Amino acid sequence: MSFRKPSRRHMLLAGSGGLIAAALPGTAHAGARTARAVEPDIDSTSQWNARPPRSAPRLLNRRPTKIVVHHTVGPNTSDFSRAQAHTHAHWVQDLHMDDNGWLDSGYHFLVSRGGWITEGRHRSLSTLRGGSSFVLASHTSGQNEQSIGIASEGAYHDGAQPPAAQWDVLVTLCAYVCGQYRIAPTQIYGHKDFGTTLCPGVIHDKLPQLRSQVAASMG
Repeated sequence: MSFRKPSRRHMLLAGSGGLIAAALPGTAHAGARTARAVEPDIDSTSQWNARPPRSAPRLLNRRPTKIVVHHTVGPNTSDFSRAQAHTHAHWVQDLHMDDNGWLDSGYHFLVSRGGWITEGRHRSLSTLRGGSSFVLASHTSGQNEQSIGIASEGAYHDGAQPPAAQWDVLVTLCAYVCGQYRIAPTQIYGHKDFGTTLCPGVIHDKLPQLRSQVAASMG
């Protein structure tokens, strides 16, 4: 697999614990002022050679109001490469399409243990960049028409902590999503907030930290 020149992901991680201050002001749903964060490096479905969806994703012509964080309960691999991030994206898509019978990956985005971001459901990246619509995904019952689903590679039920690169890029991605869609960082939740599940494991306990770091990165 070929690698590009140093990307925005690496530049983001190089400064202030992976955080870049935002530049353009916006308005959060909660009434607080937000800003548009720098776009992280996100590998699109074409870049990781995703399977085509069974049908076209449904476009919702409005902004989501929250982010829901998950973990994928895959192995806590020590392979932090971009190739592994792509392998993981394939694993999730195959699981959701073949075992769950869904039209595509259930998540909008995935963050690998090595800090690589991949687009999950097709058109999630293009709509995020537009900032005024999003695609309906299948990550949280009762919340799919209102939220962006972001999943972290790995299993965090038993006290395991996400690697630093994964955490830093999760912060950066959430900041970018909040800025693009004018979501207040207080509106970042975990899957277990909306159902009987342990997901996202110990990451749920770190949600106050995640919200705080996202808010700080957005100024």
